Amino acid sequence: MTVHDELGDALRELEATMKAASLWRMERPDANAFESVQPFCIDTMTLPQWLRFVFIARLEVLVETRSPMPAQCDVAPAVEAWLTQEDTRASDRLLMCRVVEEIDRLVTEN
Repeated sequence: MTVHDELGDALRELEATMKAASLWRMERPDANAFESVQPFCIDTMTLPQWLRFVFIARLEVLVETRSPMPAQCDVAPAVEAWLTQEDTRASDRLLMCRVVEEIDRLVTEN
């Protein structure tokens, strides 16, 4: 299995985890929200919106095109901080953080 295959599996796991935690169903942000220059589009999107419409979408393109990985990925700390701030159930927070940590690892190590 290639790193792209592993990353594709991890992205599907993130989607399933977000759905199970009720963090998947949301409206797509307006087009101008994607023009943000802030990390995680924090000024124009919620973190789950950014994960779904930016992070997952961009990484899926890398998987489909077998493109080179970015030099570094370090999203898990932001996910953990947001989930803690939102007082998300501990089990959902743990599962979300684990899958995002795996995505960070796959991208950064390859």
